[in-house]
Order: sequence, then C-alpha cells, then structure tokens
Amino acid sequence: MTKPLPESAEPLLDALIVGGGLVGLGLAAALGGAGLKVAVVDRERPATVLNPVFDGRVSAIAQGSRRILEAIGVWPKLAAEAEPILDIRVSEGSSLLFIHFDHREVADERGAEPLGHIVENRMIRKALFDRVAELDAVWLLAPMTVTKVARSAGRIEATLGDGRTLSAKLAISAEGRNSRLRADAGIPVTTWSYRNWALVCTVAHEFPHKGVAQERFLPTGPFAVLPMKDDALGTHRSSIVWTDHAEVIAHLMTLGDDDFNRELALRFGDYLGETAAFGKRWSYPLGLLHADSYVAERLALVGDAAHAIHPMAGQGLNLGIRDVAAIAEVLVDAHRLGLDIGHLSVLERFQRWRRCDNVTLAAVTDGLDRLFSNAFPPLRVARDLGLAGAGMIPPLRRFFMNHSMGNLGELPRLARGEPL
Repeated sequence: MTKPLPESAEPLLDALIVGGGLVGLGLAAALGGAGLKVAVVDRERPATVLNPVFDGRVSAIAQGSRRILEAIGVWPKLAAEAEPILDIRVSEGSSLLFIHFDHREVADERGAEPLGHIVENRMIRKALFDRVAELDAVWLLAPMTVTKVARSAGRIEATLGDGRTLSAKLAISAEGRNSRLRADAGIPVTTWSYRNWALVCTVAHEFPHKGVAQERFLPTGPFAVLPMKDDALGTHRSSIVWTDHAEVIAHLMTLGDDDFNRELALRFGDYLGETAAFGKRWSYPLGLLHADSYVAERLALVGDAAHAIHPMAGQGLNLGIRDVAAIAEVLVDAHRLGLDIGHLSVLERFQRWRRCDNVTLAAVTDGLDRLFSNAFPPLRVARDLGLAGAGMIPPLRRFFMNHSMGNLGELPRLARGEPL
C-alpha cells in the first residue's frame, strides 16, 4: 500500500502533505490525479488505521462532498459501503415539534439525490489508500514522521524520521488539531474546550431506519442517530454520537453492556424497536479551533489543522473536503500557468475562498450548542416554536438543506462534479 520514493536523486516535489488522514489522502488524490508530484507522510501504519478497533466513527458525506470524491476517483471505491441519508429530523428532547428535511424537496435536474451518505471512516480510508496507490505521481510514506521543516524563498526542506530529506515547493499540514507545522510557523489559533465529550458506538435495532437521520437536542448536548448499512448478516445498524458532560461520558464508558443498553434505550427511544449497542465504544473531547491564518510562505493548513468545530450536524469532515477542492483548484491552476504554487500570493486565494465558510459554520455550531444547552423554560418554548416555524417555511427549509449539502456559495470545479 505504501510506495517508496525513487532511490535515485529525488526530484523536487510539488507538495509535501504531512498527515495521511481523510483530508490529507483526499488532497493527495486530487493533486496527484491532476499530475502534480506529491508525497504524503503519516505516522500511522496503514494496516493499523484500517483495523475496526482503531476508530469506530462514521462520517456524514454531504452531497457536495460526494461529488468531490467522485471527481477525484474515490467514490466509486466507496459507494457500496455508503448508506444514503434520505431524511433528517431535528428535534429538542421529547418535544412533539420538529423540523423535517426530505431529500425529494431539493431535487434538481439530476433528480432526487440523497442529502448525503453515512460511511465508516475506516472504509473511507481504504478507498483513499486504494486510489492514491493507483497514482504514479503520489508517494505514501507510512509509518514515518517529519522531524523538521525548513522553509526558504524557493522551497521547503523536510527532514524525515529516518534521516532522509525531501524537497518540495509547498508543505501542507493535514495533521489535525495539534498541527506541528502550524505551531512551528507561529500561526496563532483561537481555541476553547467544550464541557462535553462525545461517545460513539454502533447500535443494532429491530426495525430498518429507512435512511432517516435524527438529531435530538438535549440540555446536556445533542444525541445523533446516523443510519448505517446493514451488516453482512442483515443486522439493521445505526451509529450514535452521544454528547454529554465529561463525567457522564466517563461513567458510560465504564458500564457493562446490559447497564449501558438500559441507559442507551432512555435516549434512543423505541421508534426502531429493541436496540443494543455492540462492539467497542469510543469517547472524544470536544473543542473549537480556528487558525488566525491558513497560509504562510510555502505552507498551507487544511482540515482540522486550520479549523475544528462542534460535531453536531456532522460537518467537520465536509469542511475539510471542501478545503481539498478549493486548494487543489488553486494549486493546479497556478501550476498550469507556470506560477510558483508555494508563493504566498497563490496560497492567499485559497484562504480567501475558504475562510468565510469555515468561520460561519464554526459560529453556527457553537451558537447552537450554547442555545440548546440552556434549560430556561421560556427559551425552550421559543426554540421549539422556532424549529417548527422553520420547518413550515419551504424556502428557509430548502436553504438549510442546500447549505448542509455543500451546494451554496462559490463552488470549486470538483464540487460541481467537474475535473480539475
């Protein structure tokens, strides 16, 4: 799965991507598919991140993100593992008032496409590994670390953990929230931790979910039910993202299966019949992060290295995929014009393109978390009426759907389903 660089004098790479997660590999597939020479360095062994016990999370791939993955040759390797989201129901606690999003309401000339798809992260990784392995212009070095990156006027020089040095026109950090390249470049960040953690696990249920996703806002945090593909035995499955106070999540992680399933049933309800969690549980702290700048001379930040948001609505990875589409278009266009793709004037176009979308969604998810975490009775009544009111105004409902699907704003070519 890994492909070594040539033993001969190594050519000057167009880009060195540090971090081989979902965003980093996606960007390598986009750039490599357009002919740019790219190396990806990641500290994890590929076999480790493909193991089911490594990460139990799933991702909501929005409609626009699916088009990007199609355009870079990844989605055909993934489609069979993806469960369509046909409807989304958003409610507060046990209130009978809710907002309902139906995929048929935003049909276009392509017909009534799903609002998105739910896919296990490990299956996304496998599809990405398979795609970059097909590209002659992409090299994956894993497990490997970058110990130092020196940026000069014309290139970057990266020292690897085995002592080798790679040269590239540009370094791209896809390292996640704790980006070392961002810190070494002295780029400040705005960050804070939420009081909540998220628990993630897979739940088997008696009745089929019919492609309906649920987001239920509770005073202690949102409880999301995400429809998954049935397993090989035909078991109906959903993934849950259970957000609660840190001490509650810590307690839930210690419970035996029977006790945990009783707690789960209180939150999940009985609309899908009997439920039972199976497999491992995972828990994660929640926090917000936004870099003051996404770029510096010969350096760009993408995905969680630039911005990390609250997981409600499942938009974090979609922002990263939109970063991929935007920076790939900027770099490929500059490359074809003979421009220096690592020059700050080129990279600033990417930053201008992506900052508004990322800041807006960070503010919206943070604001919703604060709004729905307040149990003040008059405010709760206002929230319920607001949900119901928004659901009764078709243009507003369609706006929310198109925004969550990634179909608004200045769309990159890849997001329109067009090649670079």
